[in-house]
Formats: sequence, C-alpha cells, structure tokens
Amino acid sequence: MNNFEYKNPTKIIFGKDSIEKLTNEIPKGAKVLLLYGGGSIKKNGIYDQVKKALSSIDTIEFGGIPANPEYDVLMKALKVIKDEKITYLLAVGGGSVIDGTKFLSAAALYDGDTPWDILKNNIRSTKGMPFGTVLTLPATGSEMNSGAVITRQETKEKLAMGGPGLFPVFSILDPQVITSIPQRQIANGLADAFTHVLEQYMTYPVGGLLQDRFAESILQTLIEVAPTVLKDPTDYQAASNFMWSCTMALNGLIQQGMPGDWAVHMMGHELTALFGIDHARTLAIITPSHYTYNFESKKEKLAQYAERVWGVTEGNLDDKAYAAIEKTEAFFKDLGIDTKLSDYTKDFEGTAEEIAKRFTNRGWKGLGERQALTPQDAEKIVKMAY
Repeated sequence: MNNFEYKNPTKIIFGKDSIEKLTNEIPKGAKVLLLYGGGSIKKNGIYDQVKKALSSIDTIEFGGIPANPEYDVLMKALKVIKDEKITYLLAVGGGSVIDGTKFLSAAALYDGDTPWDILKNNIRSTKGMPFGTVLTLPATGSEMNSGAVITRQETKEKLAMGGPGLFPVFSILDPQVITSIPQRQIANGLADAFTHVLEQYMTYPVGGLLQDRFAESILQTLIEVAPTVLKDPTDYQAASNFMWSCTMALNGLIQQGMPGDWAVHMMGHELTALFGIDHARTLAIITPSHYTYNFESKKEKLAQYAERVWGVTEGNLDDKAYAAIEKTEAFFKDLGIDTKLSDYTKDFEGTAEEIAKRFTNRGWKGLGERQALTPQDAEKIVKMAY
C-alpha cells in the first residue's frame, strides 16, 4: 500500500442523551456563536437540549444556514463573529451547517481581504477558530473530518476547502436525532455515505487489504440497515449503525495508504451549483455513468465489490464488474433516488459542456485516482447521465 500519515484529533461523544454532555466540552470563559440551519432543531427538541446545556455559557445565535451553505449568508455570520468578539463556534446541524462552520473557523483567522479566496485559491487552512458540533443529520462525515464544501449562488459555484486546522474539537452523536428526520433526508444520508466509501474504494488494487475490508464492512452495514432506518427511524440499533457508518465513511481511516477518486463528487458539485439538486442525488446521477465510462481501469475493484458486498459469484471478471454497477444503481433506486439528470430537470442540454468548461477554466486537467480524467472525459460522463 502507499505511504501515509494519519491524525484525527476530533473527540467523539456517542450515544443516547449525549447532548447534555455539551456543558463539559465548551471551555470556561468562551463566547460562543451557536450556528444552525432552517430552524428544524426548534421543532424536534434538539434546540432546547442544546440551550439547556449552554445555559451558563455566553452564547449568541445565528440561524438560517441553507442546505448548501451559502457564502453570502456565511459572510453575515462572519460579521457577527468579529463584531461580537466570538471565541468559539458550535455547529448544531448536518453537514451543511458543519461545513459552513468550518469556513467560518478559517475565515475568522484569515488575513486576506476576501474570504472566498480560501476556496477559489484552494488555500489549506492550518489554523482556525475552535469549534464543536452536535450532529443532527448523519450523511457527510463532516463531524469527524477537516473538509468542507461551500456554495456561492452569485457565481453558481460550489468549491471545496480544508486543512488540518479545521477538525472539530468534539462532535456529539446521538442516534435518537434521526427520529425527526424526513425520509428523503435519511435516503440522502445513506446514499451520501455509501458514495463516500466508493470514492475511496472503487479505484484499483494497491494491497490495502484491511482498508478494503473496512470499506466493504461500511457498505454492507449501510445496505443492511437502510430498509429499517427508512421504515422505522426510531429503531435505535439501526439508527446507531447508520450514524456511525456515516462518520466512519469519511473520517480518513479507510483512505489511508489508498488511492482516491473523488471525480464523482467534483461532477456532482456542479449539478448542485447549476440546478440545486440535493448533493447525494447528484452522486447517484453520476456514479453509474462514471463507473461504466471508466470500466477498464476500475473493473478489478468493481468485481471484488460485487463478490464481497453483493454476493455475486457467477460470471467472469467483466460480468461481475458490470453486475456491481447494476447493483449500485438499484440500491440508489431502492432508496427512492432517481439516477438520471433528466429525472430532475428538463434543462439538461448543454450541462456537460458547461461542466467541462468550468473544469478547464479552473485548471482541473486530470481528476480521479490516476489524475487522468480530463474535462472532456467529464463531459462524456455527464452526457451519459442525462
């Protein structure tokens, strides 16, 4: 396997009624900015639990961070941070709120005039304002990694950022929170986590036997619990395994020593930026076409995945690899997620060309595990997904 260095400093506090432990995690004397989304936490009891835990702590609130964390909204939060001399951030939400908080963590200490440059110029953040999270929606794994993706509606862009300074200090994971999540969001979470694993696993063999089996076990667990969490999110055992699988899918563990793809995400981000399609659903749109287009370079891992995760034993290497793609697309559909761009918009003509143009303009000449996927390849993959 490849050389690697691994450090993950985030403290995980997992289990029933763990939100009350928040009191012990915020430093004494901190001035906290509590960040959340559209207000659902005020309907499901999470807000009250958080406020109770913060009762003795100087806290200011900022709500309204949208599902794709919007730069203009975050800039308003940044003004609050500076005007109120905030010293600590607390994200209460899913991946979007946590990603937005990571941007604010970096922007609060950024010396430049325009914080968007952190994303535009791919500036690696080695320091940030400390923050913790209370996870309300399992999906992105943002609660235990240092990456974030931010949207700018003005320019219809969605760009990634990260760095070792942007790990949460702590994250509280109470699986009971999923009881109030709409079924569509649970399905998105399952698809998002599933694709996170595939991006790190569906490349080519490098002898990372343990990492492969870690990845396969997460995929198997998500497949196993998906019907239960969709039907009965009050099932605590299924909810627990769902939540922890989402975290493990993207906390850096399974990618150590392994090549990573992430081209699916890069193309998917553009579909969200252009059409506002849910992030997880853009991944379901791109994944089957991406694997079909790159079949020859991925077929060894596709066949392994078919055998170990889906139990496909018949046929030769190619047969198993094609079965893997079919099984994956069927899994997305079983979650209630459509897998073609035309299922989401009638205005898809020209999308592939626009994405290729954006990749070219950014200098993204080679994506994927071999840095060989060109903007022209991306154009063909997106067209296959129409």
